[in-house]
Amino acid sequence: MARAMYEYTKTVLQKVSFNTDLFCKELEKALSRLLPYEIDELTIWLKQFTANKPDLYVCLALVSK
Repeated sequence: MARAMYEYTKTVLQKVSFNTDLFCKELEKALSRLLPYEIDELTIWLKQFTANKPDLYVCLALVSK
């Protein structure tokens, strides 16, 4: 079940990536719901996903905390 939440989170983040504010808000929700090891995996995925999306870099600060 927890793995499903991780995959769902990635799907949602991809869909809202057109809007920085929505992306940050959904990322905050994800960080409060995912397990610690899933957050680590999400951090790796985020770095790859945002590599060509400089407007989303501000949201990466949320996972650095």
